[in-house]
Amino acid sequence: QVQLVESGGGLVQAGGSLRLSCVASGRAFSSYAMGWFRQGLGKEREFVAGISGDAVATYYHDSVKGRFTISRDNTENTVYLQMNSLHAGDTAIYYCGASTFSSHTVVAGKGLYDFWGQGTQVTVSS
Repeated sequence: QVQLVESGGGLVQAGGSLRLSCVASGRAFSSYAMGWFRQGLGKEREFVAGISGDAVATYYHDSVKGRFTISRDNTENTVYLQMNSLHAGDTAIYYCGASTFSSHTVVAGKGLYDFWGQGTQVTVSS
């Protein structure tokens, strides 16, 4: 069992930046592919960014490429999402997830994630 706790959300003006963190409990953190997803009001949860267990591979939704960066520190059981050039369309609850599907690839499918955090709200004012 893995417990995930996100932090770092908040209110930011358009053009600003935020850094989200997700700390995982338990062992073998490096065996999990990790991902960030978001869910806007009235919308489905969507993939934002993912990273392989060994941190070699990353993948981003087209809407955040060049603005967001996912990274992880396996010694600290933590995955990060650096978000720059934020705009109103990025407003959502952001969730991190852990997937046992593969440790060597990025996992983008929402249904392939086994564990989720409680989410952190990101609000971008225009």
